[in-house]
Amino acid sequence: MKTARLVSEAESGRRRDGQRAKVYDGEQLVRGVFDRADEFGHRTVDVYGSQLTLPVERRFASVESVQSYVDKVLVLNWVRAQWERAAVSVRVRARGGSAAAHYEPATAVLAVPLHTGSTAWALRELVVLHELAHHLSPDPGEAAHGPEFCTRYVELADGVIGAEAALLIRATFAGCGVRFG
Repeated sequence: MKTARLVSEAESGRRRDGQRAKVYDGEQLVRGVFDRADEFGHRTVDVYGSQLTLPVERRFASVESVQSYVDKVLVLNWVRAQWERAAVSVRVRARGGSAAAHYEPATAVLAVPLHTGSTAWALRELVVLHELAHHLSPDPGEAAHGPEFCTRYVELADGVIGAEAALLIRATFAGCGVRFG
C-alpha cells in the first residue's frame, strides 16, 4: 500500500515560503474591505490617509464562469506581453472540501472550492487573480508567496480590477510586513 508523503520545499526545488502567513493575513483584510463595501454599499474607504473609491470585485457563479474569466485575463495583450506563461492555458476545476483555492503548477490547474457552508468565498476575483499570479511565475523555484509573487499579484489587480484595488493590496500587505520584489 502506498502512503502519501509531503514533499519538502528543498525536495521540490522551491525556495522557502517565508511570508505565506503575512500574505494570507493581508488578503483576508483586503477581502474584508471589499466585503464591507459590498454589504453597506459605501465604496469610499480611507487607506493610510488616502480616500479610495473601490471598484466592484467580480464574483463567479460556477467553475465555468471562473474558467471564462481566466481565459479572458490570459489573452489580454498586456498580460501576454509581460508574462510568457500567459500563453499556457489554465484549466479550472472544482476542489473538494472547503479549504483554500490552490494552483497546481505541474498541470496548470486552478482548483476552487465551490462552497464553504453557505458561501462561495473562493469564487471571487481577488482569489482567482492570486492563483493566476502563481501560474504566471517564470521561475518554478520561486517561493510561492515571495516578493516576486506579490508584485505579480498587485500588477494583475492593478490592470484587471483597477489602481485603487492595487493600492489597497499593496498598502495592506506592507502593513502586514509583506515584501515586494
